[in-house]
Amino acid sequence: MMMTQNKRFPIILTTATILLLIPFIAMQFSTEVNWSAFDFLIAGILLFGTGFLIELVLRKVTKKQNRWMLLLIIISLVLLTWIELAVGLFGTPLAGS
Repeated sequence: MMMTQNKRFPIILTTATILLLIPFIAMQFSTEVNWSAFDFLIAGILLFGTGFLIELVLRKVTKKQNRWMLLLIIISLVLLTWIELAVGLFGTPLAGS
């Protein structure tokens, strides 16, 4: 099955795009949101990459328990990465600390 025939694929693309539009639109109305092109690039990689990883797990992993565990791990790692990039929770060089 081609990836474009999958019903989840357009949902992944649309969701990631809408999430990226939120800060873009907010930048038009507020100086509080100030993302650079690099910020959008990194956020896009995280969002689209997460969507594709989730799609891969849903396609390839058949055992329900393993599927849920992998999805939880993926989402947790993305959230921790996003938090680190946003506020430097752990103080790594990724956050500019």
